[in-house]
Parts: sequence; structure tokens; C-alpha cells
Amino acid sequence: NGIKFDGKIGGAMNPRGVTGRLHEAGVKTTPKFVDMNQEFAVPLNKVNLDVSKRHLYFQILNGKAFLEYLTQNDEDEMLLPGHTQPLASHFTIYVYFRGQRFRTRAFSCSCEPKINEGFLLELHKDRMGADATSSLMADEATLLAINDPIHIVMIRTDANQETHLVSSHFLEWRTVLAFMGNKQTLSIELMGTGAESKIPAGILNVCMQLVPTLSEPIREDIMHGQLGAEHAKNTERERLFLVYAKQWWKEYLEIREDHKNRLVKIFAQDENGVNRPVCSYVRPMKTGRLLDTPRQAARFVSLIGYNKVASSFGLNEQAEQWLNLHTFLVRNRGDCENHSILLCNLLLGFGLDAYVCVGTKVKNQPHTWVVTLSHDYREVLFWESLTGNRYLHFYLNPDDPPLDKNLVVKHPYKTIGCLFNHRNFYANIQPFANVETSSFNITDQSRWKAMSEDAVASISSPLNVTTVPYLPPLSQNQLDASLIANDLERQLRSLVVMHRKEKGLNTIWDDNLSYILSPALASYETERVTGMSIGNEEFDQAIKLNIPDGHSFKAFPIQFIHRNARKAFNACLKSAVCEEIITCRGDQVKLALRVKVITYPESTLATWIMFACRYKMIV
Repeated sequence: NGIKFDGKIGGAMNPRGVTGRLHEAGVKTTPKFVDMNQEFAVPLNKVNLDVSKRHLYFQILNGKAFLEYLTQNDEDEMLLPGHTQPLASHFTIYVYFRGQRFRTRAFSCSCEPKINEGFLLELHKDRMGADATSSLMADEATLLAINDPIHIVMIRTDANQETHLVSSHFLEWRTVLAFMGNKQTLSIELMGTGAESKIPAGILNVCMQLVPTLSEPIREDIMHGQLGAEHAKNTERERLFLVYAKQWWKEYLEIREDHKNRLVKIFAQDENGVNRPVCSYVRPMKTGRLLDTPRQAARFVSLIGYNKVASSFGLNEQAEQWLNLHTFLVRNRGDCENHSILLCNLLLGFGLDAYVCVGTKVKNQPHTWVVTLSHDYREVLFWESLTGNRYLHFYLNPDDPPLDKNLVVKHPYKTIGCLFNHRNFYANIQPFANVETSSFNITDQSRWKAMSEDAVASISSPLNVTTVPYLPPLSQNQLDASLIANDLERQLRSLVVMHRKEKGLNTIWDDNLSYILSPALASYETERVTGMSIGNEEFDQAIKLNIPDGHSFKAFPIQFIHRNARKAFNACLKSAVCEEIITCRGDQVKLALRVKVITYPESTLATWIMFACRYKMIV
């Protein structure tokens, strides 16, 4: 590769003036999930506290100077009977620390919101949230060595359930160790995100308290010395990688003149406008028992909302926002880069050799997707993170005669510039960047230029990177799929009746036919996950047996990733087939409707809806 990476920064730094061995977090294979008993805030005096372990009681008191919401008041947060969340726009704050995830209840969008909620953060955890290997009470040296920040994400949810990222903030919590009684109250200035990352969004007043307290506070000079030493180490690590990356890029451009036009991306901006090496976004991710197969993982990722980042302030330049994973999960929306990174993490967790690909789609649109490679690099499989679709790649030698188009598997990708994961970074140096004519034997140095694995490890290994929290564990979906499906059916039936009434039509429902539609919806979801159609024969037989002679049957299935009945109904009416079913006219017309909701981790779900009708044919 021409150059070597010299990443020597120095050994581990013990906190100066503090005796005792630093805590070394053990690596566990299965992360701990959200403790639902701790998901919402609890008063400290009502917590079942394990006095043998140290905790940080983190309180979010109130907010100030959210000037964008100056005209709104706390009184706007009125709840109607049967509703657990405000009907108007509301805020939710999400907190993540060392494998532990929490969130506040929804509160009104106002200039000075009242929050008053607290969370008990267990310090006796490793970075993945599992119990620490040592059973001893964490001492001063152990606490100072816990350099994971607290990640605070503020989300605004509109009345139509659209989510918007207000702020993403990393809080250094160890300053509380130097305060008398290990209790500190401070104001956090939350900044905007993306193009507005330098503009204040508002202020959060918080309070941190160590429980139980230390015998005496840590001296400020020791605290500042530890934080300063860590900062210097991280700065030097980033500087060394930047020097290496510049030289590597220079060599890459010297190989071929066309390389300057290829999509080879070494750095990407996160939601706070911080440039990070792309490899640092990727890390193997296990899901415990929440997801069982790679294909199920692909289906889960595809159900997270897609949101193309728009340019701000009228700028024409390409906007970019590679969200931190915790931010992406709680927002439940993101660009193709966020989807691809999460899918790559999950496939790596399942033991596959997975990489994020950066290239273009058929219309020269920049795009990212995921590729998995077999052990001998002969089987190359593309995974589209936005749809869950998979495509087998066939290598076409550019010197061979063209093949019959029917023999080539179609996929939406045109060019490939680079691919990467948490251990490797490869740039395409083949004569043509077209996907079809590119070999994915990444060990062939005449086709792919690799970065030093030591260089990649210096900016992506959990042992080296302390400025970004370890990947958060997925949380179990707490939604009741049956209740949601029943509620959606009730609302959709009302909307159909109203719509037909406006057109002067009566509505008669066939409950038996509605129930018979269930197997079809289950089969559609199974096909999306596995790629195989199962159960259609039974459904066809049931329809033939239950539709009277001389009658016709029509049905229209559709799938959404939300549970907004009005929004779904309006989308269905845009289909001529569905609109024809809903407004069916004729003799002995009966309508049928079935909704099936399948939940996946976090708050993702697949909402399947099928409208159907039967009517007597007039010859």
C-alpha cells in the first residue's frame, strides 16, 4: 500500500494523584436492553437502590430560551381522555449512558418547558451495559476512568407523528466528582443540528448527584489533569490518522486521473457538524433475542423512516448528516447512510463479512448500501437498507462479449467508489467504477486500495475511541400490535363509511370476509422477510369457497410504517384500484377490511391494510 501507519500515542494514562487500579470494562456478547422499570423517570427516594454499587442520579429540571416556541405555553399540553400523549407538538428527551437508555415523558413545546424528571444511571456497568466484572464499589480511580459521556437527544414530535431532531448533546458527567457532596447543578446549552449546529436551540437545567458519595471530592487539579490528558490523547490520535489519510489519498489520486471523480468517502459529518472517519460509525451489533436472522434485521432497518436531509438557508450544496446511532434510533428516521450503517452493524453482529458501500444509483444519485462477501469472495450479495431487498452480484469482465440482458440480475446500483466497516477501508481502483464490471475480491491489491488496519483501528476500536459512546442496545417494542390493529380498523371503517356517504352510497361490511383476509397479510409480511411466498394456496381456496356464485371479488393490499389512519386512508385513495373498491357500486355490494400490525425493535412497525369488496355481477 506504499505507506505505513504509525499510531503510537503513548500508554494508558492513570489519573494523576489517584491510587488504585483503573477499571477495565469486560466485553460481553449480549448487551443489556432497556430496563422498562427504569425507562421513565423516578424520584430518587422511591428507587430500589443497590447500595453496593455507585449510581449517578441525573435530573432534568427545566428548559429555558427555546425561543422558536415563544408563543406556546405549558398549558397547551392538555390531554384528552384516553390519550397518553399531547395532541399538539411535544418534546421528548432521550438519555443514553453505558448500555442504559432512558426517556422522559412527552412535554409541551414551549419556551420554558417544565420537565422535573430524573434517571438513575448505574456506573457499575461496562460500555455495553453488562454488569462490570468487578464486584467492588467503584473508587475514585475507577470513576475517573469511566470516560463515556452522557448522550442527550431532544426530539420534537408533531401532531401528525412526524419526528424532528432538535438537539444532540454529549455531556461530560465526571465534573460532579469534584463538587462538594458530589452534587452539581448546571445549565447545558443545547445547539441545533446540521447546518444549524452553531445556533443555540435552548438551555436545559440539570442536576447530577453521585450515590453514594465519595468520602471527599476529587481535587479539581486531578480532575482537570485527567480530562486534559484524555483530550490530548484523542487530539493526537485524530491528528495521526489525518496525516495518514492525506498521504493515502495522495497515493490514491496518483494511480488514475479518474479517481478524483469517484465517491471515496473517508470522513463524514455527524448531526453536530463534527467530521468523523466513516469507519468509526460502524461496529458489530448483537440484538439478543430481538432479531433472529440477518433477513429479519434487514426488514427491521427498512421499516425505519427515510428522510433525505434538505439543504438549509437556500444553499444548493449537498446536505449531509450521518447521525450517531442513538440519535437515529430515537428519531426513527434518517437518510440512506444511517440505514446502511445500522444494517451493516447488525449483519456484522450475525457473523457476516459486511461492508457499507458508497457509490451511485442508476441515475447517478449518490447512495449507500451494504454488501456481504463469502469467505472466498465468489458470492457477493447486495442489501438495500431502505427496502430490505437483496441482489446477487454477477461480475462481468469488461473484455468479454456482452451477455443477454435477461441473464443479468437487475439491481439499482451503478458505480462503487469505496466500501468500509469497523476494521477495513477499501477504495475501488479498477479501470471502471461500474458495479457490474467491478470485482469484489478485496484482497486483490490491483483492484482495491486498502487502508492500514492499524490506522482504521486507531479511530474505530472501542479501546481507542472514547469521545463517542459505545453503540446503544436495541430496545424492545412496547406497542401492542393487536390493539393498534383493532383501533386502525375502527378508524378506517369510519372513514370509509363517511367517504361513501358523501357519494350517496350505503356501506355494508362482511365481517367473515374481513377475517379471511388475515392469512394474506401474514403471507405478505413473511415474503418481505424471507423472500418466499407462503400460504397463498389456502387464501385462494378460502376466497373461492366464501364468495357466492355469480359474485366478483376485488382486493387491494398496501403497507405503511406508521399508524395514522387518516394519512393511510388518503394514500389509499390515490390508488385507482383501491378507490374503485372503496366506492364500489352495484348489486349486493359488501366491503371487507383487515389490518395487521407487526412490531419490530424500537418503535418500528409494519402496518398492512387490505381493502376488499364483493358484488353481484350483472351480465
